[in-house]
Amino acid sequence: MTVPAGGVTPAGPSADPPARSAAAPAAAQPLPSTRRLGVGMVGYAFMGAAHSQAWRSVNRFFDVPFTIDMAAVVGRTERSVTAAAGKLGWRTYETDWRALLDRDDIDVVDVCTPGDSHAEIAIAALDAGKHVICEKPLANSVAEAEAMTEAATRAQARGTVAMVGFNYRRVPAIALACELTAAGMLGTVRHVRAQYLQDWIVDPDFPLTWRLQRERAGSGALGDIGAHIVDAAQFIVGEPLVGVSGLTETFIRDRPGGTVTVDDCALFLGRFGGGAVATFEATRLATGRKNALRLEINGSGGSLAFDLEEMNELRFYRHGEDPATAGFRRILVTEPSHPYMGAWWPPGHLIGYEHTFTNQARDFLSALGSGTAPSPSFADGLQVQRVLAAVEASAGNRSVWTSTGAPSGAEQT
Repeated sequence: MTVPAGGVTPAGPSADPPARSAAAPAAAQPLPSTRRLGVGMVGYAFMGAAHSQAWRSVNRFFDVPFTIDMAAVVGRTERSVTAAAGKLGWRTYETDWRALLDRDDIDVVDVCTPGDSHAEIAIAALDAGKHVICEKPLANSVAEAEAMTEAATRAQARGTVAMVGFNYRRVPAIALACELTAAGMLGTVRHVRAQYLQDWIVDPDFPLTWRLQRERAGSGALGDIGAHIVDAAQFIVGEPLVGVSGLTETFIRDRPGGTVTVDDCALFLGRFGGGAVATFEATRLATGRKNALRLEINGSGGSLAFDLEEMNELRFYRHGEDPATAGFRRILVTEPSHPYMGAWWPPGHLIGYEHTFTNQARDFLSALGSGTAPSPSFADGLQVQRVLAAVEASAGNRSVWTSTGAPSGAEQT
């Protein structure tokens, strides 16, 4: 049943146009027309709020070939989803995601649910001819991710596309790091260090949530935040991880509400397809660290360093400069020439976490409008899933070196 959301203004221009100033010309020029694109979003909590912000703002800041209609949000509890629709700006709501598949006004299904439902929703939506954006990690297992990738391949043959939501690719500083690495500014990449440090469950009295249950989340810090640094590192280096040696630990096994069945932290070594070596650390028990996603890439010709808690900055070192003045330089990534920044504020005016989702929506819509496959694809999400599975397999087998399945002659044991 399609139910209008109380108090929600439909997407599109206001019914009452703003008053024209005295200096305005007698006849207004028509706005360029764009195609309407109806979005249905499943889930409305943390990620749902972030995605809603993106859909609300993407037409206001980017020139994209579609006008977004925030057509419907889905939640299981009618009272809660009604409130979410009104607060987040959705035109209608549903209490069963399957209703989206039969609605002619839904072109895109945006999956913002826990990982245990990603595969079912995404595959059904693709098979129904809906474009799909699915939050990371793509699935809770390699088998699910493989099925989703196969569905995406089938759908692409019919002109329907799918993308996995690794929003940190859309941090301008990370996108710039990718550009600099691809341009050869670091020379041959040799070392990668990646950390994602949080402390939101450091209190043993913090209650059990779905993120601490394997049947809902798939894994703990490894899949939740470790997936982000795996994707970001592979994105910047431009190569897959081909092998890993991992260690996981659950420090607090019992919490109010039940037993924790996922890892609190994960640490692993890795090797990229081109031979670079890497260290990764993901933890939700790094006391004092709130959202410290940190990356450092060292190459034969230079280095890059990034910290999400200073997300508008990138540190760059160029080998071969005069030792008397050489050092890491601070790049303030707010220039119009930097990735995405031309759509936002004047130089020096900072952006935040929510902008990464708007940038992500822009990339998805641009790809859809041009008939190209959006990135990262479900195949990219599958590659990350294989890395996570290899880490877990290694950790369960005395940290033995474990292949991810990515082909490379550089893999060593």
